[in-house]
Amino acid sequence: MYTLFLSISCSVAVSVLLKMARNRSIQVDQAIAFNYVMAGSLCWLLLSPQPQSLFASAAPWPLLLALGLLLPSIFLVMAKAVQQAGIVLSDVAQRLSLLLPLIAAFTVFGEPASSQKLMGIAIALCALAALLWRPGNRNSQAPGTRGSLLTVALLLGVWVGYGTIDILFKQMAKMGSGFPTTLLGSFVLAGLVSFTYLLVRRASWTVRSMLAGLLLGLLNFGNIYFYVRAHQVYSDNPTLVFSAMNIGVIALGTLVGAGVFKERINWVNGIGVGMAILAIFILFPR
Repeated sequence: MYTLFLSISCSVAVSVLLKMARNRSIQVDQAIAFNYVMAGSLCWLLLSPQPQSLFASAAPWPLLLALGLLLPSIFLVMAKAVQQAGIVLSDVAQRLSLLLPLIAAFTVFGEPASSQKLMGIAIALCALAALLWRPGNRNSQAPGTRGSLLTVALLLGVWVGYGTIDILFKQMAKMGSGFPTTLLGSFVLAGLVSFTYLLVRRASWTVRSMLAGLLLGLLNFGNIYFYVRAHQVYSDNPTLVFSAMNIGVIALGTLVGAGVFKERINWVNGIGVGMAILAIFILFPR
């Protein structure tokens, strides 16, 4: 079980680091760029990718380029969501993104929709609505209205962004690209996009942000690596890995957010967290 525990811990630790970035004078865009230096290096050393296959005529470059743009973009959205909405709601929104690949599976790719999946999707949509709910205010000019709209937009961005990335990875796997090779190519392109953006902006580089980025990359890759290892260890029970990973991140993220950072969520959001856990439990086949 240690592989699952390490993957869950690394995932939540990424959110914790993003949460602490502002108070530690860390430039998140620089940290994200250097994150890909570390993550790409570890992918090369530990997962044995075959980068030469990316130069074959059948290589899915459109999907790879889309991932290269989306990965750093959604990382920035996630960082802002953690700052604005907190670890609890941001992690739940990220985990509920599994809903989009499931919907795409039977609306786009022709997989059959079972009653179990439909029930899980319905509960997940209700959970998402509950997470996005903010206390009503009849005065549209009242203080906090803009902040509430920004929070909703960021959480929706996390949900849609990570769901789209998952769909792209699944499509690439179906086209024959090995996961380690796809992952390395995505990291390299995402790093190039991130550094190009920073150079165009003439960023003022800081050692603190660079080091934070390397730590972020270690945690980001650790989440992926131990998740893959968990699937190898429990190859006869993938449901255990899927469910434990998603529910574990929500549970640990809630404990860290409420216990360490004193995050407060309203009662409707709390119901949404519970419904998200129930939906994840239902969505994966037994």
